[in-house]
Amino acid sequence: MKNKVNLITGGTGFLGSHLAEHLLEAGEEVICLDNNFTGRKENIKNFFCNPNFEFIRHDITQPIHLEVNRIWHLACPASPIHYQSNPIKTAKTSFLGTLNMLGLAKRVGARILMASTSEVYGDPKEHPQKESYNGSVNPIGIRSCYDEGKRIAETLCFDYKRMHNVEIRVMRIFNTYGPRMNLKDGRVVSNFIVQALQNKNLTIYGDGSQTRSFCYVADLIDGMIRLMNGSHNGPINIGNPNEFTIKELAEIVIEKINPRLEISYSPLPQDDPLQRKPDIGIAKKELSWEPKININEGLNKTIPWFKEEIAKGFQNK
Repeated sequence: MKNKVNLITGGTGFLGSHLAEHLLEAGEEVICLDNNFTGRKENIKNFFCNPNFEFIRHDITQPIHLEVNRIWHLACPASPIHYQSNPIKTAKTSFLGTLNMLGLAKRVGARILMASTSEVYGDPKEHPQKESYNGSVNPIGIRSCYDEGKRIAETLCFDYKRMHNVEIRVMRIFNTYGPRMNLKDGRVVSNFIVQALQNKNLTIYGDGSQTRSFCYVADLIDGMIRLMNGSHNGPINIGNPNEFTIKELAEIVIEKINPRLEISYSPLPQDDPLQRKPDIGIAKKELSWEPKININEGLNKTIPWFKEEIAKGFQNK
């Protein structure tokens, strides 16, 4: 294989499509694998004319045989609305999907990067969260299909490394936002932007004092590529350590879109973490990585995309 051949699971999704775009621009070959449960072909439509791009509709809970150099394993619904809609399928995607991709990596000698999540920390009792923290996860709660699914996926990665010497990279992704997010994915950035653009008051679950840190997608993809190309196995936190309360985020979105809007409050869902912020000391040291795009710049890049998508929806009615 002359060029690197990259397999991206979840390649029609938010992160997968941005990663595919970056790799194609670098002249590499990309095979995009997705069942389009949360992803959509619209995200990759501009790549079909590129001879280095191939799309295969496939569910990774089923094995697949391909010849590739690198596997970017991103497939799994990542928002509560989607992963709770079929929790058994979510758990199968994390376990069987990761097992299948590790098996493929072993057979063809590929390096594999597994996209884990900050949700492995659960509702953390350590703040900010370091990779050494083992987490506080409810194994039988409504979020556990995703939280525990990703935890067993990490376990599989390190067992394949220990038993079969598979080259693994494990990244723990913190809240990420940007163009190509699913408008109905139920996550806070997309919820707030869509509500504001539709002139609706913004809904906060809980009292708004819970915190998150928000990483713009271009920064996240940069960190992901540095991890894959580097020598650090992980797990490694990739996220923006600038922390905001949910109420502060709502106020920023209101100010940017429609200052006349107000905030309404609803009960906090079960096991929703009260604080989340990455310690990125390892990423700085091992990858020379830290995010560059602040929340204001990131939202200014994101809001026009949402505006255009909403307009398309009205035109198609």
